[in-house]
Amino acid sequence: MKTESEKLNPTRVKLTVEVPFDELKPAVEAATKKIADQVQIPGFRKGKVPSRLVEQRFGRPAIMQEAVNDAMPDLYQKAAAEAEIKPVGRPEVEVNEIPGLDGSEEGNLVFVVEQDVRPEIDLPDFSALEVEIEEPTVDDDAVEVRLTELRERFGTLVGVDRPAENGDFVSLDLVATIDDEEIETVEGVSYQIGEGNMLEGLDEALTGLSAEETTTFTSKLAGGEHAGEEAQIKVTPQSVKVRELPEADDEFAEMASEFDTIDELKEDLRKQAATDAEGNRVALARNALLEKLLDELEIPVPDQLVQDEINTHLENEGKEEGDPHGEEIREDTARAVRAQFLLDEINATREVNVDQNDLMNYMSQLSQQYGVEPNQLMQMLAQSGQLEQIFAEVQRSKALDIVLADITVKNTDGEVLDLGLDAPADEESGEDESAEDEPAAEASDDEAGDESAAEESEDSAAK
Repeated sequence: MKTESEKLNPTRVKLTVEVPFDELKPAVEAATKKIADQVQIPGFRKGKVPSRLVEQRFGRPAIMQEAVNDAMPDLYQKAAAEAEIKPVGRPEVEVNEIPGLDGSEEGNLVFVVEQDVRPEIDLPDFSALEVEIEEPTVDDDAVEVRLTELRERFGTLVGVDRPAENGDFVSLDLVATIDDEEIETVEGVSYQIGEGNMLEGLDEALTGLSAEETTTFTSKLAGGEHAGEEAQIKVTPQSVKVRELPEADDEFAEMASEFDTIDELKEDLRKQAATDAEGNRVALARNALLEKLLDELEIPVPDQLVQDEINTHLENEGKEEGDPHGEEIREDTARAVRAQFLLDEINATREVNVDQNDLMNYMSQLSQQYGVEPNQLMQMLAQSGQLEQIFAEVQRSKALDIVLADITVKNTDGEVLDLGLDAPADEESGEDESAEDEPAAEASDDEAGDESAAEESEDSAAK
């Protein structure tokens, strides 16, 4: 096989491939047998029809076309490897010549492929790079936020006799109709106004409603066979509740943690905030480095690849191709593709090992983002064939951390920061500890029930 490569632009090549008949002959024999196995000719058992009769019955061109179609994927893969290209997206193939149509075993199969490819990226000397970040601070407000979150875990839901407000919890009934046909009905769903994770327009519809009052609004359905379609939504809050928080005193500290006083608890929360701030510095530096590289490096992207990503995004949102939203996200989509190319190039130049802990940490982050248990999310990704994609994402992230250790990171005062990235194992261990470093809950059964009531409202809303 002979392959000639022509660079059409930085992200597209043209391959002209010639395959001698001798190399195509096994595919011709396989195609003949394939046809013989599918046809019934009087006097011959199925699958036992001689090749000569198959050719007489269906013609040499039909056999050659079948052979070329079946052989093309492997032939293209070999041509791409021979040309040393890195394909992305779908190839466009045009067959110019097919040998052996006259029954001879001479000539060449000639086909031309136009293929989008990854661009060549000249990575900089990372040791010469410098980024600046605004260091996260640990002040009284940061401690108060953590204390409030802890109090919310032990809060109780109490009914109120007033119109619903932002942040209230409601138990609501919903009826969705399309063209006067009732599509879906749910009753007793718990939801916190302002969460925004159910239907668009629901928060606005509920605000100002008292218990057992009803209103209607129009919204696009988020799931089911009618996902993306507009429906009339009738909503009725059966109850309106607020979450009352326990007082932040010594009694609460004893109930919610291992500490005897609220001052001791606050000091521990301050230490946790400081640990998180250290981790946030790494995240800020990582983002700053990626943005700097994307701004300074010339990384062209194939237009069709960007369009394919946009079309997938629109499809996931229930929108048609050509929807105006596609143009709104085009720039961000192109930047995301550039970032992927960049991180893959960094990954190719560094030794990046991804272990089970890396994958599980990433899965844990995703599960929190989507409100799904990690094991359930793992099964969903495995069934949809996306685990390989997840592995690649984790590898890209680790590659960026590796080069992050080479650059200089300063704060807004010009001070050089030590991110502690020269010892990855220690860093990973520290992250795990910080994630688990929370006050030990010692609630009684009744108190745990109050906590469950608040969390049940949040969990139901997420669904």
